[in-house]
Amino acid sequence: MPRFALKVEYHGAPFAGWQRQKDQPSVQGAIETALARLEPGPHTIAAAGRTDAGVHALAQVAHCDLSRDWEPFRLSEALNYHLRPDPVAIIDVARVAPDWHARFSAVERRYLFRLLVRRAPATLEAGLVWHIRHDLDVDAIRNAARHLLGRHDFTTFRSAMCQAASPVKTLDQLDIETHETPFGHEIRFKLRARSFLHNQVRSFVGTLERVGAGSWQPGDVKAALDARDRSACGPVAPSHGLYLAGVSYPDDPFAIPGK
Repeated sequence: MPRFALKVEYHGAPFAGWQRQKDQPSVQGAIETALARLEPGPHTIAAAGRTDAGVHALAQVAHCDLSRDWEPFRLSEALNYHLRPDPVAIIDVARVAPDWHARFSAVERRYLFRLLVRRAPATLEAGLVWHIRHDLDVDAIRNAARHLLGRHDFTTFRSAMCQAASPVKTLDQLDIETHETPFGHEIRFKLRARSFLHNQVRSFVGTLERVGAGSWQPGDVKAALDARDRSACGPVAPSHGLYLAGVSYPDDPFAIPGK
């Protein structure tokens, strides 16, 4: 039975998250329904990460098993046809080994969080950024973010519903970039790690926003981290500013040979 890797882009607003749910729309459910229109089901796909309700993806990765040995381009075209009008797109497909797994074969996840700073309401970017009306001190945010890099017990910054076996993770990157856009001043948080805890990124950003606003000092973030207590965390940023930006594997299944 051939196995295929799918690179998936989606707008998270209409969905209750990635994971299939009985009475609510999900990204997984939308793709499995599209697969059933190509081959008799039921189909069960696995993803590199289960994004929450409202979270977007630039390059989520999933895999599926099919009876037919599809040509990858034809499979992506057929799936995209049947996914309409859901805001989900299969942007690449690759044939992979039978034991390749979107989640367990992954060695790194990358997230992007977009924060828009301007007085006027967000219109064209509404639902795609966290809109903040007050100015933020980006240097203070960067100073605070340094405390989060490396290997730590991140109990403070994980949801009480997190099912990870351990709160200890290694954060390899937390870069804060500023961009002047036609829509306003944007602050982008770029994070990279092998894996993340539930709500970890949104907990980081919500807490760091408080530093930028002057309510917290950079050292307060270290104190919160060291407390290993969820109650020490700052606010949790809203889901609609968050994007799963990419997933890495030892051998990129989507790489073009020779490049």
